Amino acid sequence: MKNSSKLFYWLPRIIAILGILFISMFASDAFSSEERFIVQLGDFIMHLIPSFILLIILIISWKRELLGGIIFMIIGLGMSPFVYNLNYNMNHSFWKSIGVIMMITIPFFIVGLLFLISYFKNKKQPLN
Repeated sequence: MKNSSKLFYWLPRIIAILGILFISMFASDAFSSEERFIVQLGDFIMHLIPSFILLIILIISWKRELLGGIIFMIIGLGMSPFVYNLNYNMNHSFWKSIGVIMMITIPFFIVGLLFLISYFKNKKQPLN
């Protein structure tokens, strides 16, 4: 496998893992309340649902790059308006809301794009 093929093989997987870990980090706020531990644990698991979904998509993408690339791109673009509106309603700042989009949803669009590039590069040249 050429170096560029290796790069496009591993880069989307690494970025996706880092993105999922970043999203998962926000679940820790479930432990900040004065609720009983079991309630906090339930809230923590609920906060991790997006991470679980992204992990399932990553597992699918690992072997089916075309499908995974398309799904990640849809998630990246599809979730952007929702994340923007949520943040804009909280902080009433266009630039802060755009910054949040750049940190949370756009990396998954880029992951999807990289999976597609990897798919088309490897279609011409098998991984063996």
